[in-house]
Amino acid sequence: MAKSSLKKVYANSNSHARWWTWLGLALIILLADQFTKTLVVGYYQLGDSTPLTSFFNLVRAHNTGAAFSFLAKAGGWQRWFFTGIGVAAALFITWLLRQHAGQKLFAFAMACILGGAIGNVIDRVMYGYVVDFLDFYYGGWHFPAFNVADSAISIGAVCLIWDELRRVNKK
Repeated sequence: MAKSSLKKVYANSNSHARWWTWLGLALIILLADQFTKTLVVGYYQLGDSTPLTSFFNLVRAHNTGAAFSFLAKAGGWQRWFFTGIGVAAALFITWLLRQHAGQKLFAFAMACILGGAIGNVIDRVMYGYVVDFLDFYYGGWHFPAFNVADSAISIGAVCLIWDELRRVNKK
């Protein structure tokens, strides 16, 4: 086999291995998300709260909308709308990961978003809402409750912006 052919075979197998690594990271995020939500659903009733610090509570909240409860009061159709968006995003992200598995920061960001998106889709299908439980506050002001999936999606979004800024600065 020619040297260039060997390089292509190695590059393809290396890219394939990286792709599985990123899917593995997404799976770890998904499992952590679902495990923590299962604990919250098992031990807390809707509205229950446990203060842990002067700025953080564990709570059980349900979000029928999207980020920051966007469309939460829309009447029910949003459950399947956001489920569809989540499934479409997961498929597209999986394709992107396959194509760009060698771009570490980009792939890391996509894996975080993928794991989080699937975690929230599972909630929407199982319960009709997303289970949130992390409640940060200052005085009487509370940041909207969120979960592990939301955290992973946010980290992924920040990493995507960082990756793009790095790419632009290289040019």
